[in-house]
Amino acid sequence: MQQPQFEAVIIGAGFGGMGMAIQLRQMGIHNICILEEQSDVGGTWHINQYPGLSVDIDSVTYSYSFEPNPFWSRTFATGDELKRYAVHVAEKYDLRPLMRFGSLVEAAQYDEENHFWTVWCRDQAPITGRLLIVATGYLSHPKIPDIKGLDDFRGKMMHTAKWEHDYDLKGKRVAIIGTGATSVQLAPAIAPIVQHLSVFQRTPVWVMPKTDVPIPKAVQQLFYRLPITQRLARYASSSALEMLMVLAVLHYQEFPILARSAEQISKRFLKLQIKDPILRQKLLPNYSFGCKRPARSNEYWPTFNRNNVSLVTEGIERIVADGIITTDGKHHPIDTLLMATGFKVWDRGNTPAFEITGKNGLNLFDFWMEQRFQAYEGLTIPNFPNLFNMPSPFSFTGLSYFFTIEAHMRHLQRIVGKMYAQGSTEVEVTEQANREFRAKMMDNMQKTVFVLGNCSESNSYYFNSHGEALFLRPTTTPLVLWNAARIPYTHYHFRALPMPA
Repeated sequence: MQQPQFEAVIIGAGFGGMGMAIQLRQMGIHNICILEEQSDVGGTWHINQYPGLSVDIDSVTYSYSFEPNPFWSRTFATGDELKRYAVHVAEKYDLRPLMRFGSLVEAAQYDEENHFWTVWCRDQAPITGRLLIVATGYLSHPKIPDIKGLDDFRGKMMHTAKWEHDYDLKGKRVAIIGTGATSVQLAPAIAPIVQHLSVFQRTPVWVMPKTDVPIPKAVQQLFYRLPITQRLARYASSSALEMLMVLAVLHYQEFPILARSAEQISKRFLKLQIKDPILRQKLLPNYSFGCKRPARSNEYWPTFNRNNVSLVTEGIERIVADGIITTDGKHHPIDTLLMATGFKVWDRGNTPAFEITGKNGLNLFDFWMEQRFQAYEGLTIPNFPNLFNMPSPFSFTGLSYFFTIEAHMRHLQRIVGKMYAQGSTEVEVTEQANREFRAKMMDNMQKTVFVLGNCSESNSYYFNSHGEALFLRPTTTPLVLWNAARIPYTHYHFRALPMPA
């Protein structure tokens, strides 16, 4: 009987991976290895460094509940603040000694005989761990658009997830492909300095007002000296998020008025900011609110009032050496191409981020393709023992990723705690528990905007290749957190290797 090198191998040094490491340590499990492809902690907030980057939910909500940051400078913190918060967490909880940066994981395979995982990284020796925790998130692998002639472009080309800060956009003719959350932040930030900006829009986005203001020093000190005040602010913000997204979108059948009210607010906001009726119509979404993640910005729509900014709604025919040809035959001259095209959410190589092989040689992505995407409580999968896969269907809870992280931390504490308490070396969710959970989620899905609304033109990353919107869990956040701490032990198989003679 072989023993693994580590009790747990965690893939990803973002907030998800760090949260799970903190949880394991609190349980007395210290022999941990954290593998990270990038050069530092932070995950999405390390990869993304484009101009205008900020959170799109209130700062007080975007943090661990057990590690609040009383010193956010704004109600919507900037990307560099989130990066500093990640560094703070890594250092306060002494996580850096566990981390191996520059470790690109290529594959992981379960050893059924010895009840541990073997993980292979590029140009490194394989390592083994009893538990494998995949915390790569959904937004980690940039999606490059499949556009004819992309390789023919002779100007500067960048994806927003690989921003080059030494490249000066001043005076350039710039094109942005994409009008999601990234473009909503990027376009207003660069429009004042470029010669001309062309924004190529396939799908318009619902935009809500953003109450982004500096947080006074006195309020920061109040949060610091009287933490209950920040907890109350967090509760208020979380409740508003729950109303906006969970009740309006996931409980669309019961509360259709909430989604429709959000649409009306956004429409009035658009009318106030864009006076040209033709331009306004082009910017107005033709799908239901919530079908794709809404944006929050006070500057995005007014950007198109500038003389040096154009909204292009014609499809892209091809890219040529000095610009973009649209389907109407028009040539748009540019010397800089910015791709705000998001990430490979449901593609092979992202969910999961690498090849994962469980019992009987079963490949996780192939299993999902053949049997549909599924994961018990958004975390564990039958035939993949000792695996806790955070970028999974039904994983995401509410709008703040920290709700998801803390739900998974509670789940891990309960199940792995039981596993170690009784001396087990293997834990695996039962087929029945997984089947019943998926059936319940799919039944709940029938009440959501994804089924009852008009989502056919949304081009949303919420939907996978099967046409199922399994990104968000169709239930309330408090219920998810409550259930995570009370997972029935009968929903898992606990096994132990025989003791050596």
